[in-house]
Amino acid sequence: MAAYEFNAPRLFLDIPMREGVRHGLDRAQANYLLSVLRKATGEPVLVFNGRDGEWRAEIEPTGRKAADLVLRAQTRPQTPPGDLHYLFAPLKAARLDYVAQKAVEMGASLIQPVVTRRTQGDRIKLDKLHANAIEAAEQCGILSLPEIRDAAPLAETLAALAPERLLVFCDEDAPVADPIAALTQAGAAAGADVVSGSTLPLAVVIGPEGGFTPEERALIGARANTVRLSLGPRILRADTAAVAVLALVQAVLGDGRSKI
Repeated sequence: MAAYEFNAPRLFLDIPMREGVRHGLDRAQANYLLSVLRKATGEPVLVFNGRDGEWRAEIEPTGRKAADLVLRAQTRPQTPPGDLHYLFAPLKAARLDYVAQKAVEMGASLIQPVVTRRTQGDRIKLDKLHANAIEAAEQCGILSLPEIRDAAPLAETLAALAPERLLVFCDEDAPVADPIAALTQAGAAAGADVVSGSTLPLAVVIGPEGGFTPEERALIGARANTVRLSLGPRILRADTAAVAVLALVQAVLGDGRSKI
């Protein structure tokens, strides 16, 4: 049997969740369930709040275009989130939406825009980042939402990282080598046991489309507990690089590994 129920629609609701709780849907949510999906009385909806696990709720219409959800039973308990910070130079709007959604799907626990010398993106709208995070979590069965921080300068962001957090620096000038071997070696040096599946705090930093300046690359490289990583012989767009490195990091050092 599949771990997740994909047939029922799924909604994020920022409310306490327990059996019997009744929640009045806002106009957009009611329209989505009643008019777009054409759901009827008693049909199930999965809901979550990022704290209390996932719950099965039932639709109770209260008018032609209005409805309540009544929580009936918990379907999955809350699981602890991973510990992976995604640090990235802001992108233009369409690509930023994509990156935010993919970071959530790949298990980022924190999303932090970083301002660099060559940053070209527009001013970051945190409410839009949050909306994209919710949409990705709703669609992919994710129980925890990442923390989303406002944009901060690169130097300030690096200084705020805990010393024990391994920083994966996507450096286009790094020697092309086996990224899995590089991550395994860096993880072992930082205290991760790849065999037992133990994890450690992680962060990934990706620069703007024009790349980091030499001064910024030197600043990142001077931080202890940092590994420079090449993503191969091809130059990737920033949004493509995000998916590639998050997949690598999760597979080698994160929650994508089997626990023995």
